[in-house]
Amino acid sequence: MTAFDARAAPLPVRLVAAVFLPFAAGYFLSYFFRNVNAVIAKDLAREFALSPADLGLLTSAYFVAFALAQIPVGVLLDRYGPRRVVATLLCITALGALAFGTAGGFGTLTLARALIGLGVSACLMGAIKAFTLWFPLSRLATISGWYIFIGAVGGLAATAPVEAALGVIGWRAMFYGLAGACLAVAALIATLVPEKPLPGAGATWGEQFRGVGQIMRRPLFWRIVLPFVITHGAYQALQGLWLGPWLTDVAGFAREGAAKLLLVCATAYAIGSVAFGTFADRMAARGYSRLALYKGGLLVSFAAFVAIAFGATVPHAALLATYGFSVMSGALVFALITPHFPVAMSGRVITALNFGMFTASFAFQWGIGAVLRVFPTVDGRYAPEGYAAALLGIAVLQVAVLAWVLPFREPAQRPAT
Repeated sequence: MTAFDARAAPLPVRLVAAVFLPFAAGYFLSYFFRNVNAVIAKDLAREFALSPADLGLLTSAYFVAFALAQIPVGVLLDRYGPRRVVATLLCITALGALAFGTAGGFGTLTLARALIGLGVSACLMGAIKAFTLWFPLSRLATISGWYIFIGAVGGLAATAPVEAALGVIGWRAMFYGLAGACLAVAALIATLVPEKPLPGAGATWGEQFRGVGQIMRRPLFWRIVLPFVITHGAYQALQGLWLGPWLTDVAGFAREGAAKLLLVCATAYAIGSVAFGTFADRMAARGYSRLALYKGGLLVSFAAFVAIAFGATVPHAALLATYGFSVMSGALVFALITPHFPVAMSGRVITALNFGMFTASFAFQWGIGAVLRVFPTVDGRYAPEGYAAALLGIAVLQVAVLAWVLPFREPAQRPAT
């Protein structure tokens, strides 16, 4: 019997406490760091005289460091296990947060942001690797959904609560506190998470890196993964930076109102992570396809993206809630792709997936800033025409990947070995 036959396998409370919760604390911080610049962007631009391209490059340094780390992180996860890898990298995050808080210029800010991205680069994939080791794969969509929910709450905390805190402690003190929190979570993971024998851990370094090439050469991998890479990369670029400025510059909201709408989007995203994962596993147990739900959610998120970007008259809160909720259908990609590869390769599979998504996030986040720089800035506001041009390009890419995945039918799964 494979792990996928255990449809109704329970999730032991002891393992949830020892495996799920420590990693979830790190993922909360990862999402907080990912999205916090959307609220403090204007502060950074004013204090350090940053252009929109500078701001996009600074914020997306998180994504490029995160993306570049994914392939080696995948090998390390399969070789040394998630406990040691994630705890060690979170110490690097603490160093980056401290450097960000003490930064005196653009160069230091960018380097610190990259260190943060490197440090949290295993927070999601390390946990998914741990889940494939400790929990039945039939429950992977459910537990991944709840896990991403915790991360999304971290993104939610980086919206209106940050705006409220800035007037009390300032952004520098906030980053000092975040550095301490990272060290505390690293210690929690190192002491609580149990070890388990790793399938394939005895393979040579060369064999493990060649496994990455085998993953990326399979057309099935990209057929399932690429729609997630583009649609989720677009969401990360917006929620993590440009949606906040867009709400003030184009939609006309004050900073407080924009922060509240970012909170709406992040809340819907958090709810969607649980809803899609839980519903998909329940439907799969009754013989329905996770892939169909994945496709449907991506279509709705694309429609909401276009409506937001190009001026639908529906209230922004409703559109942003729809967008945040439906884009989380992309999280089903972990449950869709993992069964097609051996368990011994699961760390490399999910980090290869993440490499693509964070590369797209970097490209979109930096690219939007580069496009905005071409247009004039008036009274600190970026041109609506610049936003429209940048978002149109992202919309075209989404059309292309959706056209590729919609006719796709999932082949039979390989047994987990």
